[in-house]
Amino acid sequence: MGWVAAGDGYEVALVEGRVTARATAGRSAGRQLKTLPKAVREHPETDRLRRFAEWLDRHAASCREQVDAWMVSSLPVPTGLLARVWPDEAWQAALRDLVVVGDGEDEVGFLRDATPDGELRLVDLDGETVRISPAVVTLPHPVLLEDLDELREFAAELGVVQGVDQIHRATWLRPAELPEKDTEVKDFAGGRFPSRFRLAARATSLGYKVSGGYATTRVRDGGRTVEPAVWIGEPYWDGDSETGALCWRDAEGRQLALREVGPVAWSEGMRMAAALHAGRTVEEGKNA
Repeated sequence: MGWVAAGDGYEVALVEGRVTARATAGRSAGRQLKTLPKAVREHPETDRLRRFAEWLDRHAASCREQVDAWMVSSLPVPTGLLARVWPDEAWQAALRDLVVVGDGEDEVGFLRDATPDGELRLVDLDGETVRISPAVVTLPHPVLLEDLDELREFAAELGVVQGVDQIHRATWLRPAELPEKDTEVKDFAGGRFPSRFRLAARATSLGYKVSGGYATTRVRDGGRTVEPAVWIGEPYWDGDSETGALCWRDAEGRQLALREVGPVAWSEGMRMAAALHAGRTVEEGKNA
């Protein structure tokens, strides 16, 4: 975005996401100012740019949330849709360098480009550019990637920084052997917080929903929707609180046996429980 006039002797523009001014007259002409003069701060063009910057921030966050939803649930995404949104810088920042899987075994790599005609360009584990044009692709959840360790090593070599946390996302594998009737995991139970409000606030700040005494998230895994849930305390309790057990529920609210939980739902549930537990109060002299 270019510079626009903002009163006599000044211009304003968005520079790295914030409103910046420069002088247009005198010895300082053309020089960017460290702060906005009062006349510029109150100018309508400055207010317009601020509101536009806020919209851009909301748009970028919305793009990241949508891409994260595609990735967490490994949903099929039309290649044509990726090509259509790619020119948008916010969409491109969210999508670039995510691991994409096409139709064949060789159609796996880091997304580097999407052309208007629907061709995707990937960098594979051999460092080669692969061009694919399937009808749909997936952005797999990392727990489903067989070559995850290799992808992480190669990403480090390439200096890959993903806008949406995929290959470096914390993952948990469901144990192969589980008691037949167990329905809860208590690995991250017992994390104490000074108030239930503080625990609920942590859950919402991490992007989780709080309802009926539980922190929850929704995951589509193996064609069905599953809701991991962690008990965080009675909704109207004002005293101290602590994290409870983790369970998984189906779309009808039925609590699943641990053996019924799929790999993505298991990993995302454990990730949520671990993130809540990490914010607990640690007494002085005790291990964190």
